[in-house]
Amino acid sequence: MKRLVSLLFLLCVAVPGSATELVSRKNEVGHRNFSRAKTMLPLVHQGMNQTFYCGCSYQDKVVDLNSCGYRIRKDPRRAGRVEWEHVVPAWAIGHQRQCWQQGGRSHCAKNDPVYAKAEGDLHNLVPAIGEVNNDRGNFRFSVWSRTPRMYGQCRMLVDFKGRRVQPPEAVRGRIARITFYMVNEYNLNLSAQERRLYCVWAKAYPVDRWEQIRNQRIAAIQGNVNPFIAQPALINRVCR
Repeated sequence: MKRLVSLLFLLCVAVPGSATELVSRKNEVGHRNFSRAKTMLPLVHQGMNQTFYCGCSYQDKVVDLNSCGYRIRKDPRRAGRVEWEHVVPAWAIGHQRQCWQQGGRSHCAKNDPVYAKAEGDLHNLVPAIGEVNNDRGNFRFSVWSRTPRMYGQCRMLVDFKGRRVQPPEAVRGRIARITFYMVNEYNLNLSAQERRLYCVWAKAYPVDRWEQIRNQRIAAIQGNVNPFIAQPALINRVCR
């Protein structure tokens, strides 16, 4: 599939500085690596302890599967815990970088400051049921069915053979805005097909109150906002 980066991102949205220095202390404002970012995410999601795709309640790292009618597909251990999911997968962030060719994800995290910053970006990290996180892997988002029943009442569907994932409608707009942010912030590749899909989602499912609260909390911790949440009209400028 031919890949492209939309120049509209560069023309319509101010590109942040290229500094990649990471912070390590909890009271510091700035980007963190993935390990340290995970320690800050409970603060970001405080008071809204629901998993991203399935809307299950959780406490600490323990998921209440009954709260959302979740049915375990295969892995009870991972189904019972929360994991921090990259909406734009770590593979998509790193696989075209030289560090990935030299040693994969762990090598990138240790040796590539740009990758480490992107991997730990709070805007791209959401709480997910571990089994769903594992099943999704690095599959692309798509839409193909109206009646998914793979995880009980959770309307998430994974097509392992086709390497694609259909997310519930409730999070499609959020996925689109997170993806646009990551593409712009880190100059990632996005296919024309994916861009069209995310434009549809961003327009069909507008910014909600929780997105705004989360965006403000991340800005206080990390020092930057997702502009597609802070300024929703930007979607109309990049999705023409």
